[in-house]
Amino acid sequence: MAPELLENAIATAVARLREARRPYAIATVVRTVGATAAKPGARALILADGTIAEGWVGGGCVRGAMTRAAVAAIGDGTPRLISLRPEDEPGAPEEHQGIEFARNGCPSKGSMDLFIEPVLPQPELVIIGASPVARSLAALAGSFSFDIILHDSAIALGPLPAGARRMVVVATQGKGDLDGLKTALGCGADYIGFVASHRKFTTLAETLHEAGADEAELARINAPAGLAIDAVTPDEIALSILAQVIKIRRSGQRRPETETA
Repeated sequence: MAPELLENAIATAVARLREARRPYAIATVVRTVGATAAKPGARALILADGTIAEGWVGGGCVRGAMTRAAVAAIGDGTPRLISLRPEDEPGAPEEHQGIEFARNGCPSKGSMDLFIEPVLPQPELVIIGASPVARSLAALAGSFSFDIILHDSAIALGPLPAGARRMVVVATQGKGDLDGLKTALGCGADYIGFVASHRKFTTLAETLHEAGADEAELARINAPAGLAIDAVTPDEIALSILAQVIKIRRSGQRRPETETA
């Protein structure tokens, strides 16, 4: 396939995957040494199950290592730099300075470096409730790259695709609190926030426990939701909740600053 047609095919597939909120990874050849079938700039699009949807970076001797790295990258959201070396080359460490090494079984005996970039769906921010806090949170979160789902009452939430994340805020404030919390506990959420006093949550937690929720599940609920900023108004409470959601979302993503002499 001509390069421009291949790029169009990848772009079309990417648009389709984004519309469907499905994760994928792009593998790009960034360096080659010796004889290799693919050259720098060659790309492939890999799905969460390891299927190569579009593109080409080499034969079967390359695809195995590439697809394993792509599946792992989609799973943890971390890019990878893979260095494929000939099988008869003296042994290299499995990983060194952020580069993962793998064996290239191609007869050409060339070396190839691949950059694997995972692309995950925007995290869902599910807001349950028709309260002023719920409306304020939905409006405030619109600028922070969330897929916002706002419902006045508890709803059935489907399973998450691989690599996707979900945050749930129950802001029912007395109108369907228990149903909202049950939905939040059963939907695979990374974060659950409940807009209510700790006393009120303690009472509801007893009911949830009697209904089968264990202590570990209940301990995941942030009640009252939000960081402690002495918020009073609905907008202030929404701000404190959004800050807490973003803290959970970004946890573990920031790299420590490089030490300087």
